[in-house]
Amino acid sequence: MKALIKDNPVRGATFTDRPIPQIGDNDLLVRVKAAAICGTDIHIYQWNEYAASRIKLPLLFGHEYAAEVVEVGKNVANFKKGDRVAAETHVPCSHCYQCTTGLQHVCQDMKILGVHMDGAFSEYSILPAVCAWKLDSSISYEIGSTMEPFGIGVHALSKTKPAGKKVIIFGCGPIGIYAQMVAKLSGAEYVIGVDVTTERLDLARKMGTDIVLNAKKVDVVEEVNKITKGFGTDIVVEITGNKGVLNDATKTLRRGGDIVLVGLFSGPVEWDLVNNVIYKEANVYGVTGRIMWDTWWSAQSMLLSGKMDVSPVITHRFDLKDYDRAFQLAESASTGKIIFNI
Repeated sequence: MKALIKDNPVRGATFTDRPIPQIGDNDLLVRVKAAAICGTDIHIYQWNEYAASRIKLPLLFGHEYAAEVVEVGKNVANFKKGDRVAAETHVPCSHCYQCTTGLQHVCQDMKILGVHMDGAFSEYSILPAVCAWKLDSSISYEIGSTMEPFGIGVHALSKTKPAGKKVIIFGCGPIGIYAQMVAKLSGAEYVIGVDVTTERLDLARKMGTDIVLNAKKVDVVEEVNKITKGFGTDIVVEITGNKGVLNDATKTLRRGGDIVLVGLFSGPVEWDLVNNVIYKEANVYGVTGRIMWDTWWSAQSMLLSGKMDVSPVITHRFDLKDYDRAFQLAESASTGKIIFNI
């Protein structure tokens, strides 16, 4: 099979032939139909500090994908050849405290597809059955490959009650835009999207975000103060993972409001907790991944409701052999979701 491998600790990757992997007793062998580029994949491609501290080479990377089942492990009962599936990235151990109390997505011995084990930038992939979600027949493979990041937006907003609330979301990459769409669908009074890239702000507006602010052109705190007439926002969602954004983001929050932290910071963050959290009695929520499988049910229901079309968030499509062009475009941070059709 053709596969994209990270095999050297330098920038780039290798498009090569590789044997089709052997299925395990608890696995599915799947034919990958569509796979999306994630921020983690960009780190791996660049081979920056984040990747070097986590990745053992060689690695078949890529983890946001949808596929067709072609073979089923002998212990797997609920899937069959021909099933259409999307992949949950988190591979739980199934026996720790978290796994046995409904918190598989924060398993204490969790593995990540395409990070700790081979992923799916390839024609075939091994998907642990515990991580397989059956796609509704009306959901395309392309949309299926984005259900993992879409689910992060769903999970983030599920921590709060957006109906009738003023919501601000920092970051208009795909996950940020998904979160903005979920907030709108959930009945927010209005949604503000903040970014520094014109193309992404334009895409956010196209997808229904009420107000977009370019942090390079305006003082976001001052603008939010004008918009809310000094009240502040009810809900702040931080998705950028930019250390310099966090304090300004929480300055836009009203007293007693909710802040949801989703973005992954590159190291320790200096945060004015006294003024921005404690004195405000802010409710702070950390979010990682998706709740298995609660988030997936909610995400699928939203996609099937007819009230939300996430397809325009996919802005570019590539063949896997054109991976260099795809990753260079992804690095520009000026696109929506980039898909490999495999």
